[in-house]
Amino acid sequence: MAQQTAVDWLVEQLIPEDQHEGIMDIIEDAKQREKEQITDAVIFGVEQLSDSGDLENENRAEQYYNELYQLRQDKADK
Repeated sequence: MAQQTAVDWLVEQLIPEDQHEGIMDIIEDAKQREKEQITDAVIFGVEQLSDSGDLENENRAEQYYNELYQLRQDKADK
């Protein structure tokens, strides 16, 4: 089971589901920023441990994020 992002958790706690529609752009922006922070951290960590190229590290970071969070998002969209 995929983990829930901090932004998703915060939205669930603070905003009733029927009011999500009015602020979805802000929520999606926050999720994108969170994703960038996570992938940047993974890239940094991988670079410290390997001599792989930047593109390969970026792909690993994207894969890591998607494995943890994308499955949950796909379920929420259904």
